[in-house]
Amino acid sequence: MVERTRNISTDLAVIGSGLAGFAASIFALNRNIRTTQVGDSGAVTYTTGYLDLLGYHFPEPMDLLDDPWRGLQQLKELHPSHPLSRISGNDIRDAFGQVTDFLNECGIHYSSPGGKNLQALTPAGTVKPTLCMPETMLPGVNAFHNKKSAVIVDFKGLKGFSGKQVVANLKNRWPGLTTCRIEFPDARPGELYPEPMARALETPYNREKLATRLIEAAGGCNYLGLPAILGIHKPDKVRRELERLTGLTIFEIPTMPPAVPGIRLREMFQQIFPQKGLTLIPQQKVKKLILHKTRATLELTDNLGPVMIETKCVLLATGRFLSGGLQAGFHGIRESLLDLPVAQPESRSNWYKKRYTDRNGHPINQAGIEVDSSFRPLDDQKKVFSKNLFAAGSLLAHQDWIRGRCGAGIALGTAFKAVEAAAQYLRK
Repeated sequence: MVERTRNISTDLAVIGSGLAGFAASIFALNRNIRTTQVGDSGAVTYTTGYLDLLGYHFPEPMDLLDDPWRGLQQLKELHPSHPLSRISGNDIRDAFGQVTDFLNECGIHYSSPGGKNLQALTPAGTVKPTLCMPETMLPGVNAFHNKKSAVIVDFKGLKGFSGKQVVANLKNRWPGLTTCRIEFPDARPGELYPEPMARALETPYNREKLATRLIEAAGGCNYLGLPAILGIHKPDKVRRELERLTGLTIFEIPTMPPAVPGIRLREMFQQIFPQKGLTLIPQQKVKKLILHKTRATLELTDNLGPVMIETKCVLLATGRFLSGGLQAGFHGIRESLLDLPVAQPESRSNWYKKRYTDRNGHPINQAGIEVDSSFRPLDDQKKVFSKNLFAAGSLLAHQDWIRGRCGAGIALGTAFKAVEAAAQYLRK
């Protein structure tokens, strides 16, 4: 049987399903741009749920940053080529505000971007600075800050989270912290994973059975920390119900990725975007992208056969090596779809420093594509590659988002500016 090609016409095609890609779609929806998003594996499921703007001073010392907005000013002075140095503070605030407003409207409540970083708990038992977080995690920040007595609960057989590890690494800074291991209701012997536990807690029967065990585990403490398992679609409701049943203040701590907070975001986007008029083709990879003078063509294949997307402009948010936006080979680093020039060390021998923990980081982590002030990729001559091509997220050069704890900041800030520039292009 010959498969017929399905044709889609759109104004903006967003390629990528990480945080930058989803943020770009939110900004495009807010601007009433007819948008189609295509993404491969859903890199957003690897997020902890925290939205980091900027967490560390640059370049030295590597101290926790309490005020990310002041840190951005310092970043502009020391690293003018960093993507965040090219965006105003007001635009970054607007970007975070639009994304958290959208998430709140769609049922996953987030804290609003404030003037200071929050001290977020990690599954390793460390604390990291972040600007916004799910409200299911917020009481943990307050309990840590006020040194309230608390119990971290983990579950027999659970992978990716250890209450003992959290307590061992935090007890010097949080004296009243203890841990307790319990069995998840009706769990079969063997390994447990956060996602099915979260889905199980969406039913009242399982919440009621768990609540009884949590009351026993609390041992008189008022604060109870759990791995992030409080439901997939309505985590705030699950937390409220467990708090009502136990009389305790409950908070979540992310588990190791892929984690429930990222799965929540992915499933919410996949449900909500089509309802709002956005065409979403998830879990698929663009095979070919052809740029014409005033339009572009994307080719891919999904479960129903070949798909061809005709668009006026394209936004690349394809990520780095793990997501397939960049490819590393013996002769250098390549951009995967268009073979765009990649700013990178002169030779492979310069990709890494000798020490894995080198304080200055590894040069390969700052490799990426360069863009102009409108976030359009540049060619070998430092000229705009195509007027209808834009780029955002970790694909961009001159940043090390892991060391800077600025992944969401780069994703949201650059997507905001790239969509703004795309909107201007479409108006011409």
